[in-house]
Amino acid sequence: MSTLARYRTQLLQPTWFYKHDRTQQTLMLGVALAVLSNVLFGVLYTYSSWLAPLSGTQVFIWRVIAMWVAIISFLGVSGKMHQSVQTLKSLKTAKQWAWLLIPTPIFASQFWLFMWAPVNGQGIQTAMGYFLFPLMMVLFGCIFFGEKLSKLQWVAVALAGLGVSSELIRTHSVSWATLWVCTTYPIYYIMRRKQGISALTGLLVDLTILVPFAVGYLLFFAPSALTTVAGSGYLMVLLVGLGVISILAMQTNVDASQKLPVNVFGMLSYLEPALLFILAVTVLGNPFETEMLFSYGLIWAGIACLIWHGIQSFRNNQKNRTNTQTLGIN
Repeated sequence: MSTLARYRTQLLQPTWFYKHDRTQQTLMLGVALAVLSNVLFGVLYTYSSWLAPLSGTQVFIWRVIAMWVAIISFLGVSGKMHQSVQTLKSLKTAKQWAWLLIPTPIFASQFWLFMWAPVNGQGIQTAMGYFLFPLMMVLFGCIFFGEKLSKLQWVAVALAGLGVSSELIRTHSVSWATLWVCTTYPIYYIMRRKQGISALTGLLVDLTILVPFAVGYLLFFAPSALTTVAGSGYLMVLLVGLGVISILAMQTNVDASQKLPVNVFGMLSYLEPALLFILAVTVLGNPFETEMLFSYGLIWAGIACLIWHGIQSFRNNQKNRTNTQTLGIN
């Protein structure tokens, strides 16, 4: 074990941690990583407001560059670069490369929206898109993977549909930011899943494609942003932090997904949009109208149904595991 890995283990796994069995240790570590990743994503959501006078689009451009440097460094230090390279070398056909490259524009648009929306009055609407994202994933799983929905999941989808319909009637429109997040992000994840590309390898490909465009944008369309950053040590430090926090958020999220049961990981994933929603209203000052409570309340009720479904499924899995172990002993 490397020195870095040993220190990380000692930090995340104190003495009391070893009083529990291996299954409980894995579950607790997974929960801690999931919570940490959601908090880090919340920090990133407010990051644009700290980088004034850079615009949301300029922050997105700098984030692409900072994340690319950070992920190259991480993969190199952790020894995982070889694994990503071998995965890419295994792609032989044009169809395989198309499946790899087509999701990149979706990734770019989502990352741009994440940095642009909070400082342009679309923070709440974007957070709502992330609330709806798991519900859309349920539907997409049903359509593309033949997954069967339980009655509670159908209730959740129906409530969310009523909530969106209510908002449509109230405002005569639904925010494009909400729709973009909840309809295109599932496509990105499904395409990555169908090809079997890991999150880090997919992220490496996305960023490597985007970096030349980001550099070109700074040189030809926003040279003032380049000059502003070059003349400010404060902004340079924040941009380094932007890259590091972005990679930490992604990596802890991936680690949590590998350690936790799918239902538990899904439930904890709701922490992020809840935190984004709170930050949009309190820290970023995005407007929230009381008339939104009815439509948003329906959507949150749908989310509550999904969470309850996840709790029931987790309990059933635990019960079945216990019964199996008991039968094995007998």
